[in-house]
Amino acid sequence: MIHTAVLKKEVLEYLNPQQNENFVDCTVGEGGHSEDILNKNGPEGKVLGIDLDPQQIVASQWLHVQFKERIILANDSYINVREIAERKNLGQVNGILLDLGMSSAQLVRAHKGFSFQVDQGLDMRYNDETGYLTAEKIVNEWPEEKIAEILENYGEEKFAKKIAKNIVEERKKGRIKTTFQLIEIIKDATPSAYWRGKIHYATRTFQALRIAVNDELESIKRVLPEAVSLLAPDGRLVVISFHSLEDRIVKNFFAEQAKKGVLKIITKKPITASRDELGKNPRARSAKLRVAVKI
Repeated sequence: MIHTAVLKKEVLEYLNPQQNENFVDCTVGEGGHSEDILNKNGPEGKVLGIDLDPQQIVASQWLHVQFKERIILANDSYINVREIAERKNLGQVNGILLDLGMSSAQLVRAHKGFSFQVDQGLDMRYNDETGYLTAEKIVNEWPEEKIAEILENYGEEKFAKKIAKNIVEERKKGRIKTTFQLIEIIKDATPSAYWRGKIHYATRTFQALRIAVNDELESIKRVLPEAVSLLAPDGRLVVISFHSLEDRIVKNFFAEQAKKGVLKIITKKPITASRDELGKNPRARSAKLRVAVKI
């Protein structure tokens, strides 16, 4: 499956790469955004591409063929962005992109359980080396109240308590091991009208579990100040979020830093995908882009 990077035109416009400037793509994925930047920041400009998922680093290796040593790849967490940039001798950083979405390949990758369209084990870790917490462990071992709490807080799931109750009832019969098992439990816990909504009735539960497993919201809170400290004056920070929890963190951080005189907010309201892009890539419908410049 080919992944299409979202808001490519807008990212390029706001990062505005110039000759010989250096950039960081904190979630390089399959290299779509990085390629666009590298096409603009030659002949000496570099891009540091970071991804926690080792298979995404493999998927972006093709960039070396075209751009040689101008692309630097690192299999690491973006919360370490400053340390990675220093270790790789990147030099002055003129722009940082943080695309918080998942790639199509990640969604369907065997055994990870990110997608409710394929029957897989309930893992949901981006990187197997980063910890032992999996979605399977949460649904089978966490107390009902704790499960309800993450579904409510991370998934904004209005049937959180009922779904958590059903999970706990079902696991008494045997361990919940697969995505399809979990989907049936969610379906049984929700009214039939909910099954016909705009988004799949399992979306919010799966989102909540993925966020909990990978500690995603805490990671966003940690990376934003690191990114700002790494940027050169007039450096651009571009963040694409995909749900309201992420977007709220970014919005509040930008506002706090603007009050302190550290950042100037460029996008008063988030930028969303054009009708043309939505026609070609429906996945972009929930993407929100915010931009700030370091003063």
